[in-house]
Amino acid sequence: MPDHGAPRVIPGGVLDGGPGFGGSGAGREPDRLFFVVGVFDGLHRGHTYLLRRLREVAARHGARPGVITFDHHPDEVIVGAAPPVLCDPLERLVRFGRDGVDVVVVQHFDATVRMTPYQDFVAAIAGRVELAGFLMTPDAAFGHERRGTPATLAALGREMGFAVEVVDPFDIDGRQVRSTEIRSDIARGELQAARHLLGRSVAVVGRLAGADGVGVVAFELPAALPPAGRYRVDVEPAWAPGLPRAGRPVRAIGLVGPGGSLALEVRRGASLPSGDLLRIRFIGLSR
Repeated sequence: MPDHGAPRVIPGGVLDGGPGFGGSGAGREPDRLFFVVGVFDGLHRGHTYLLRRLREVAARHGARPGVITFDHHPDEVIVGAAPPVLCDPLERLVRFGRDGVDVVVVQHFDATVRMTPYQDFVAAIAGRVELAGFLMTPDAAFGHERRGTPATLAALGREMGFAVEVVDPFDIDGRQVRSTEIRSDIARGELQAARHLLGRSVAVVGRLAGADGVGVVAFELPAALPPAGRYRVDVEPAWAPGLPRAGRPVRAIGLVGPGGSLALEVRRGASLPSGDLLRIRFIGLSR
């Protein structure tokens, strides 16, 4: 089957000059880039709308669309705990490619990045690429104390020679799509409501331990699971950039425990897909 579609991924980030992005011997990027900066933790419908607008704006400025995101959720540093993951980090890269993003810079987020003024962050970007501009929504901001707002960045852009384009956020029935609402829907077991906001079914990624038709799933990151119960699920190898999709998913029963555990059960004679990481997509309650 064809590749998922993969953007060029630049690890390390802006400030530490990751490989291929101003690192040792790398020099400047050859491309003119128009960026959007964000966590994109859910890659929900609001995010895909923003990436669609990014493609349009970048083309208008004669640039390639780029995303600057983070290797883990900033709340892990800011408040000491990350919220449950709505989109596996590697799957997120695949979906960036599907949404037409050409370059993804994955910035390591730590206390130093948190304290970096937006002017310094922008200067680091402009020192490594031909910076065409930034796409933002009216309430978007980055940099220390979120002082990099559309207004302050536009003023900086007039000095440095880049553009700032502001677009209205995506909403459904007058409400913005937010990851916190999606997590709440999942926690309440409202999988169809979560799917409506995500634009896809709820899915988690984990490692499987066990055999003989039953396996317990271990999660490296907090997983957004529905309430305890039996669910129909589809199981396939986890997505990753550059890897082809496997064949048809295996239908199984997902047993969610009261403590947030997940076990998989397949019918007699069936087997779960091979692979180090599995993607478990929730379909609905098993009646």
